[in-house]
Amino acid sequence: MELKSNRLLLEEFTKNDASFFYELVNEPDWKQYIGDRQIHTIHDAENYLLNKIIPTYQKLGFGFYIVRLKDSKTPIGMCGLIKRDWMDYVDIGYAFLAQFRGKGYAIEASITVKKHAKTVLGIAQLAAITNVNNERSGNLLKKLGFEYNRLISYPGEESKCKLYLEVI
Repeated sequence: MELKSNRLLLEEFTKNDASFFYELVNEPDWKQYIGDRQIHTIHDAENYLLNKIIPTYQKLGFGFYIVRLKDSKTPIGMCGLIKRDWMDYVDIGYAFLAQFRGKGYAIEASITVKKHAKTVLGIAQLAAITNVNNERSGNLLKKLGFEYNRLISYPGEESKCKLYLEVI
């Protein structure tokens, strides 16, 4: 599966993307706002992709996609959909390497994923969750047509996160 926008390609992750995934999940902002996935080696990144991300394509028909610049094929981030067992909604999420933030790539990729969710997958309403301190993601979600709904907690965790729901 491949999605395209003006400047971007969104493709299913493969195990060959492990070195990029390792770099992304070990960025300070990822750890601060998304969480430490305990990925300490390229091998850990490969296992995470093979066991957590790649299986959702077959199981659900969607997942997180690697985002590449269309012209150079350079990987710059990830964007996609996740269905968490404990949430009623399909959740949109994204993360980009620091050097590619502030250039409109996250909103471009998210619009592409949102359109795919509506037109191809038939998902009526999307949600998103963010760290309570991640104002940049909250602002992006507002531009995408989401509004803050309430604070929620991951099961078994005390810390709260913000739930945003798509305005429909």
